[in-house]
Amino acid sequence: MKTKKIGFIGGGNMANSLISGLIASGHSAQQIWVSDPDQDKLSTLATSMRINTSATNNALISEVDVVVLAVKPQAMAAVIQESLASFKNSNALIVSIAAGINQASLSKWLGADKAIVRCMPNTPALVQTGATGLHANNNVSTEQRDLAENIMRSVGISVWVEKESELDAVTAVSGSGPAYFFLLMEAMEKSALELGLSQHTAQLLIEQTALGAARIALESTESPGELRHRVTSPGGTTEQAIKTFTQGGFSELVKKALQAANDRSISLSKELGAG
Repeated sequence: MKTKKIGFIGGGNMANSLISGLIASGHSAQQIWVSDPDQDKLSTLATSMRINTSATNNALISEVDVVVLAVKPQAMAAVIQESLASFKNSNALIVSIAAGINQASLSKWLGADKAIVRCMPNTPALVQTGATGLHANNNVSTEQRDLAENIMRSVGISVWVEKESELDAVTAVSGSGPAYFFLLMEAMEKSALELGLSQHTAQLLIEQTALGAARIALESTESPGELRHRVTSPGGTTEQAIKTFTQGGFSELVKKALQAANDRSISLSKELGAG
């Protein structure tokens, strides 16, 4: 893994996070390339991380073992088309972190023989606590699967799905998931202010409580339901709050929200793909 050359087409926030994670995990900066049309961005990356930079995608593609496509979904087709000859001449593993671009579209643009791993990371990857779903096409070797997984694990956890269609569910659960927790935190903060707490106090209590609950869930072998029962004393304050959530249709609302996100992920693939 640490001897492989990894190139990023696109030097945005997610690429920055992955590069930082790779270097922190021991991958040599000299084995990492990035290309981007923004020369100031390239200069900053070269200075801060000591990685290799390239003004052209073609030079990068010819140099590396892995090409991470870290461009906006709307630009993906054009970016590939501009460097199609270089992609055709390369045996590099293609790792796409662009939401909504399915493997069928990538294979149509790049060629049916290309080894492609499609990933769905989420924004906590920007602070090295991400969750990423991955799916590999049939051209990906075991070594390449391990390589793709190690890249994404540099910024959090990674899980493989058996069917590419499951990435739509991954998008609904973890891809969009941080916003759901932010929404709950936002609502809790508003209510806390109405109960008389200062904004600073409310915000600090809510953020630490969210962190603590997540850590307990991660470190426990028990289900979230069991953990909830353990902290819900009969006749207590927590039970009253949970009853209120339940009576308001909380579970059904969550189900509808995730289904809506899943459906939108499917429709985006159709809109952004090769058709």
